[in-house]
Amino acid sequence: MNFKKIIFIVLSLIISKNFSQQKEPAVLVFSKTAAFRHKSIPAGIQFFSSLKKETNWSIHFSEDANDFSSENLKNYNVVVFLNTTGNIFDEKQKKAFQKYIANGNGFVGIHAASDTEKEWLWFTDMIGATFKDHPKVQNATLHIDTSSEHPAIHHLKKEEVFKDEWYNFLKPVAKHVNVLASVDETSYKGKQMRTKNHPIVWYHHYDGGRIFYTGLGHTKESYKDIRFKKMIKEAILWAADLKQIKQPSRKKWTHLLAGDVSKNWDVFIGVPHATVKGIENIAFNSNGKYSEPLGLNNDPKNVFTFKTIDGEQVLHISGEIYGAFTSKVEYENYHLKLEFKWGEQIWEPRLLKKKDSGILYHCYGAYTSFWNVWMSSQEFQVQETDVGDYYGLSGVLIDIPSEKKAGEKEFTYVKDGVLHPFSSLQRSPPNHANKGFDNENLHGEWNTLELVCFEGTSYHIVNGKVVMALYNSRYKNAEGKIVPLTKGKIQIQSEAAEVFYKNIQIKTINSIPRKFQKQIKL
Repeated sequence: MNFKKIIFIVLSLIISKNFSQQKEPAVLVFSKTAAFRHKSIPAGIQFFSSLKKETNWSIHFSEDANDFSSENLKNYNVVVFLNTTGNIFDEKQKKAFQKYIANGNGFVGIHAASDTEKEWLWFTDMIGATFKDHPKVQNATLHIDTSSEHPAIHHLKKEEVFKDEWYNFLKPVAKHVNVLASVDETSYKGKQMRTKNHPIVWYHHYDGGRIFYTGLGHTKESYKDIRFKKMIKEAILWAADLKQIKQPSRKKWTHLLAGDVSKNWDVFIGVPHATVKGIENIAFNSNGKYSEPLGLNNDPKNVFTFKTIDGEQVLHISGEIYGAFTSKVEYENYHLKLEFKWGEQIWEPRLLKKKDSGILYHCYGAYTSFWNVWMSSQEFQVQETDVGDYYGLSGVLIDIPSEKKAGEKEFTYVKDGVLHPFSSLQRSPPNHANKGFDNENLHGEWNTLELVCFEGTSYHIVNGKVVMALYNSRYKNAEGKIVPLTKGKIQIQSEAAEVFYKNIQIKTINSIPRKFQKQIKL
């Protein structure tokens, strides 16, 4: 056994010993109201009190908005809004709550949580919809998405009848949420949204946090319904990152551009450069980084579009504004495969630089962590002649066998090289390493890229060849500890160059494929 392998084993044991212990949920149940107050709130509190005794979880109750301080919120990994209503926070409390979500914590909203802070755009995007009105309390049929393996609805049948107050929302439920249950408008009378798809239960990953919302929970009887109680319990476990959504079969590829692409992907658009035309209120000196981003699923310049080329659906990225094609869900232990080729168009501020894009993986935290457009992440660089390079974005670390030759400024991957740390936390060690060799096809030709991630190890593969192997992926968490980073969203970058992607596929794995392992054996 060589020295490099010994280091890998020692580091893995240290990380496993110090950071793999799971926490129990630490829950803050918040029921402050500044508008209508639901008579079922005491029943809800009683349910959570019973849950506390049943599970021995840490559950605290509050109606004091002053508890939303950065210092106090450190005590919890899930906040439950139990029928909150109205404007309940001042600006300082809002900032503390946003920071709490960005630090990777969970949120569970019950019923009137969507009737809360209705003019706070970040909150309405976070929760996914805003209450408008409702019919009288009555039975209705819910269609459950049993194809989802989300633990909060796994116990439910394809159709379930609940008695509740069925909320209508001001606008259609946000595109960035994953719908788990919809209410059938033909099954009840009164005010409706008059749509074939009326979502009522959903989840998503938002700005670093895990978000769950259910429109159920108006009546006192709800908190005695075994189905509803299990939904909330399992939602809390998911929001606390203690229960996961079961991933697809390891043997099958999931095609992420098939069908309705919006079911798998969101778009986040960053700060327009001063030279971008047709958008109002761009700062005259904007460099495309440090101003207000356009935000989630707001793409007025059609930076991300789809075209049919030779009968295949292709993602076209114009590159005009920095942006991210962002997976709706997190992935762990996977094999990602896709094809790309360069277009011709280039934009400021990179007119004199190489064409650039990139695949960001293990993405976590706020959408705006890096240059107000990309999440904290590890990067599989996609740049002319540099495809397969590594960059670390905003808070991440990784180890790469590499060397820096005399007279050179940068490290280069060498499969039998010394294991060096690379970090985005400071200038030294650096956050960038060159791939081992160039295996990119000629300009205008399609290239096949593969990213294999398994338990903190990742391989960057270009046209079938491993150009870099990386080990011990980790990051600095909100408490300042260095902990493993083995899962997260995937982002594909728009970075001032036209590029095309197609055949984006993913599957889960239980080991690194042997054909790639053989390429890095000494």
